[in-house]
Amino acid sequence: MSQFPFLTHLGHEKQDNLYVPLDHEAQAEEIARLEDGNFLSILTSPLARRLLGHDAEKDVLQQGDLIDWPKFISDQIQDIVSSSPRPEDGGDKREAFRPVDALFLIGLASFHAFLQSNVTGPPLAWDPSRVLFSDHFIYTPMTKKNLLVSLTVDGEAAYTLAPHIELFSLAKLILNDANVVSQHINVQWARLRINFWHQRLLNDSVAALQQSIYADLRDLEDTILQPGTRNSKAIKALFLLERAAINTHHGFDVKAREDLKSAARETGLQYVLTGRLGKRTKYQEKDLSQLVVLAKNADNDVEVDSFQTSIKRQRSDEGQALQPAKPENLDLNDDTVLEKIDFSNPENGTVSTDSDNLPPALAQLDPSDQPILKPADSIILLSLASSITNTSPQHGLTREETLPYATRVLDGGSSNWQIYTQALLVRSRIEGYKSRTMERGVLQLQALVDQVIAETTTSNGSSDLESPENSHDSIATTFLPRSKPSESASVKERLLYIHQLASPFRWTLEAELAARWVSLGGLRTALEIYERLGMLAESALCWAAVDREDKARTIIRQLLYHPSPSTSSGNMKPSDTDEEETETQYTGEERDPLPSDAPRLLCILGDLEDNAVFYERAWTVSDQRYARAQRSLGKHYLVTRNYPKADEAYAKSLKLNPLNHSTWFALGCVRLELEDFKGAIDAFTHTVQIEDQDAEAWSNLAAALLRLPPNSGVSVSTSFPLGSHQKYPSTTTEASHDNPQRNTRSAFIALKRASALKRENHRIWSNLLTVSASLSPPPYTDIIIAQQRIIELRGSVEGESCIDIEILEGLLSHVIATDNHAAAAPSEPIPPDMATSREEKEKQGLEPSEAPAPRSFKPQHGLENQFSTLIRTHVTPLITHSTRLWLLTARFALYQNKPSTALEAYEKAWRTTLNRSGWESGGGGGGVGVNTGNTDQSPEQIWTQIVDSTIELADAYESLGPRERTEGLGSGGGGGNAGELVAKGWKFKAKSAISGVLGRAREGWEDSEGWARLQGRLDDLRRA
Repeated sequence: MSQFPFLTHLGHEKQDNLYVPLDHEAQAEEIARLEDGNFLSILTSPLARRLLGHDAEKDVLQQGDLIDWPKFISDQIQDIVSSSPRPEDGGDKREAFRPVDALFLIGLASFHAFLQSNVTGPPLAWDPSRVLFSDHFIYTPMTKKNLLVSLTVDGEAAYTLAPHIELFSLAKLILNDANVVSQHINVQWARLRINFWHQRLLNDSVAALQQSIYADLRDLEDTILQPGTRNSKAIKALFLLERAAINTHHGFDVKAREDLKSAARETGLQYVLTGRLGKRTKYQEKDLSQLVVLAKNADNDVEVDSFQTSIKRQRSDEGQALQPAKPENLDLNDDTVLEKIDFSNPENGTVSTDSDNLPPALAQLDPSDQPILKPADSIILLSLASSITNTSPQHGLTREETLPYATRVLDGGSSNWQIYTQALLVRSRIEGYKSRTMERGVLQLQALVDQVIAETTTSNGSSDLESPENSHDSIATTFLPRSKPSESASVKERLLYIHQLASPFRWTLEAELAARWVSLGGLRTALEIYERLGMLAESALCWAAVDREDKARTIIRQLLYHPSPSTSSGNMKPSDTDEEETETQYTGEERDPLPSDAPRLLCILGDLEDNAVFYERAWTVSDQRYARAQRSLGKHYLVTRNYPKADEAYAKSLKLNPLNHSTWFALGCVRLELEDFKGAIDAFTHTVQIEDQDAEAWSNLAAALLRLPPNSGVSVSTSFPLGSHQKYPSTTTEASHDNPQRNTRSAFIALKRASALKRENHRIWSNLLTVSASLSPPPYTDIIIAQQRIIELRGSVEGESCIDIEILEGLLSHVIATDNHAAAAPSEPIPPDMATSREEKEKQGLEPSEAPAPRSFKPQHGLENQFSTLIRTHVTPLITHSTRLWLLTARFALYQNKPSTALEAYEKAWRTTLNRSGWESGGGGGGVGVNTGNTDQSPEQIWTQIVDSTIELADAYESLGPRERTEGLGSGGGGGNAGELVAKGWKFKAKSAISGVLGRAREGWEDSEGWARLQGRLDDLRRA
C-alpha cells in the first residue's frame, strides 16, 4: 500500500482514455525515494536546486527576490514549466512533462518532510533552512515572519512557532500551482491534502480553505468512487477515510460515519459493538455483560500477513527484534479495575446485544484473543470513536461506547506505529473523564507528548529562530525513557497513513495536555505548557477560566499595546504570570507592527472587557476578512437586544464563512426577534443544510414558517423525506395561493424531524401536536404519537393538564365516523346505541328505558388500536379532576361495546363535577371542579353543570344498566357469571344519585329551574 495513490499515472501518456506508462527510470527512482522517506535527495536534485535558486547568479536576482521568497519560488515554477519542451514544439514526447512531474515530487517531499518534523518523527537529520535557502537568501526572523504572514487566511494566522515552516510554504506553493495540478485530476488529491493540513495549521477553520477542500473532494469523488473506474478497493477506502477525517474536523460527524461505513464495505471489515460476559473489576464474582467490539478482516485479504512479513523480514535483516515496534502502552495500575476485561469462557455462554444478527465470522470470535486488523480497518474503528460527538450523550455513542473501539485496536495489536499511537491518544481522551482511569489517561497523554517532542526534536540544536526558552528543538526530557532506534519505526511506516489518521501537530497535542491539566485543577502546569508553546492567548484564557480576568487582560494587552507612560517599566515579559501583582498598565499606543494573530487577540480582549470597540478594531486590522470579529459583534448586539445591528454583523460574517452552522442559527434567531420571517426561514434552512442533526434549528424553522403569512410567496419545499438520505429543504418563491396550508405542512415536516432528533424535548412535541391538529386532513397517527410522548415526558409533573382534550375529542370523532360499523359517512348521526342522553334517545325514536341490542365489532386495528392504547395506558391513569376526559373515555368505551367501562367512566365524571366546595349553598366555592377551562364561572353556571351531569348519569344507568356485560368474568362469552347485567340495581343507583344531589342542594337551589329538572327526572324513574 502506498500513501501516494495519485502517483499511479505520473509520467503516463493518455491514449484512448487509458494511461500508458512511459519509461522513466529516473522518475521511478525519485518516486521510490519519496515513498521511503528519503526527502533530502529529492530536495537536493538538480531541478530542486534550480527551483530554489542555488545555481542562480546573485546579480541575476533582483533585490525584491531577496526579501519575497514565496514570490521568487512562484516565478521559478512558472519559468520551469514554460521552458519545458512540448511534443508540438518538436520535443521528445517522453521528456515533455518531466519537469512538471519533478516539481510535483519536490512539493510532496517538502510537504512530508514538514509532517515528519512536526507530527510523526523521527527527527530530520538535516537542516531544512540550509537546504531550501540558497546563499543568496539569508534566513532571518523576518523571513520566517513573512512566511507565516503568507500562510494567514482571512485573518486566521498559523502557529507562530511552527518549526521548519519553510518546508510547508514551499510545498504549498508547488501543490497549489495550476500548472502542476492540471497534469492529472488525481493530483488534486495532493492539493486536497496540503490544503487540509493548512486548515489545521490555523487557529480556526476558514471558509476559503474549506470551500477549496470540498470542491476537490467533489471532483475526486467523481474520479475515484464512480462505478466503472479502475481504482482498487484499497484506493477507494483510503479516499473515504481521508474524507471522513475532513468531515470530522469540520464538525460533519454524520457524514464522516457514512464515509466510514462505506470504507468498511470496501475493505471487507466486519465489526459490531456488542456485549460479552466478563469481569471488569478484581472483586467481581459474577460475570456481567461487558461492551466489546468484535472485528475481523475480510477472509480473502492477505494484506496484514504480507505487511507483517515484510516488516519482520526488514528488521531481521537489520538485526532487530521481530516484534513490530510500537509506542509504550501504560498499565492502569488500579486497585479495583482490571487491566483488561476478563471475558468468560465461551463454553459458559455469551451475551450479545444482537446475537441473532451477528455474522457467523464475528459470533465465533474470542473477545480476549481477536485477530490483528489490517491498518485501514484499524483506522476505521479509531475514526468511528473520534467522529462521535459526546456533548449530547442521548445522541450517538457515549464515551463508554467509544472506548471499546480504541481497545480493540490496542488489544489486537497494530501493524503500524502511527496507528497504534493514535489508538493510545483516542483512549487517553476517553479515559480522562472517569475517576478510575483519569490518572492513566493523563499520564498516557503526557507520554505521547514526550514521545512526539522527542521524536521530532533535532539533535543538532535549533534550526529555527525562536528564543531559547520557547525553542522546540532543544533537547527534550521525557516522562518515559527514550526508545532506541531499534525500538522505533521507520519514516515510511510512520507517514504511511498520516492523512487518514489526521494526527495532531505536536504543539496541538501539548495544548491538549495543558487543557487536560486545567480540567484537573493543575493550573500552574497548564500555564507552563502554554508559555513554553508561546500560546499566550490560551494562557490568558486559562487565567480567565479561574476568574482571574485581570491577569488575562494584562497578558493580552501586553501583546497589543505599549505600557502607559506613567507605569512603563519595559521589563515585564508576557510569560511573567506569577501570583505577584504588577502595576504596569498596558494602555498606551498600539504596537506597530501588530502580531500576526492580532485579530484573534483583539476579539479575546473584547470578550474579557465586553467592549465592542475591540471587535471593530479586529475587523479593521484583518482588512475586513476576519469572520470571528463580526460573529463576536453579532453576539454582543444580540445580548444587548440591538437586533438590527446583530443582523448586520452576522450577515457580514456569513459572507466570509457561509458554512458556519452556529452563525446561521444565531442569525435566524435574530430575524425571528425582528419578525423578518422570510429571512429567518432562509437562515434556518441554511442551518439544517449544514447540520441536519440540529433539532433546535428544525424547530425554529417550523416556528418561522408558521408565522409567515400564507400568501407571502415564500415557502419551503415539502418533498424531502425524513430518512437517512434526506433532501434538505430549500427556500422557494413559488406562490402558495393554491394551498393555504403549504407553510403549515412544511412546519409539520420540520417539527417531525426535530422530534426525531430530540425526543426528550416536550416543547417540540407540544408544537408538533398543535401543528398536526391544524392540518386538514390531520395526520392522526402523528397526533397520537405526539400526545403519547408528551404524557410520557410531562405526565408525572403536570398530570392531566398535559393532555389536549379538544384534540382527543376530535380524534375520537374521527375514529367513530370512519368506522364502517359506526356510520356509513361522517355526516350521518351517531348510532342509537351511542346515544346515552334521554334527549338523544327520543331523537332516535327510542323509549327512555329501551336498551338497544349490542353491536358486534371487528378486532381493533390501525388507528383505532393506537387510540385505544393511548386512552387505556396513558390518558386514563392521569385523570383526576377532568369531567371531559371521563366523558371522553365513556364515549370511547361505548364505541368499543364496553358498557361496564362506560358506566364506570360516567360515574367518575359525575363525581368530579360534584367535587367543588360550596356549590350546595350557591357560593360556588374555591375547590377543584369541572375542568372546563373557565375559572370565572358564576354559581348558577356551576349548578347547571351539576344538574346536567346528574341527569346524564341517570340516563347512563337507564341505558346501560340493563345490558349484559361484554367484558370481564361476567361477559356473555363464558365464565361462571355469564349473562350478568352491567348494573342489576341501576334504577336504585340512578334514584340515589339524584336524591343525593337534591338533598345537598335543598338549601340553596330548591326553587331553581335545575331543581325542577332533577325532581322531574326522579319522578320518571319512580314511575318506570
